[in-house]
Amino acid sequence: MKYKCWFWFSSCVSVSLLAMGGGAAVAVVGAPVVLGAVGFTSAGIAVGSYAAAMMSTAAVANGGAVAAGSTVAVLQAMGAAGLTAAANAVAATAGAGVGATVVGLAAII
Repeated sequence: MKYKCWFWFSSCVSVSLLAMGGGAAVAVVGAPVVLGAVGFTSAGIAVGSYAAAMMSTAAVANGGAVAAGSTVAVLQAMGAAGLTAAANAVAATAGAGVGATVVGLAAII
């Protein structure tokens, strides 16, 4: 099976590295945007949002309070204070993996 590469790059590796870098950048920039879009904002959890539904479910399951360290608590902390360096590294790694996968699948097709 022959893989397709764009002609202006010397190899498929260059295309893969570009896709990984692009995927990492999009993930790092996009993660805070997605958190805000689902309702985890710097002012708290937005009323009527998906985050509010998550918080309600977590509180009911935990006897009326949201447990420290739970998914809702961690996401709210990220929404309020921004992502930590570790969270940015995880987002970048995941984005790079997605970028490389997309290019790999495109080369096969």
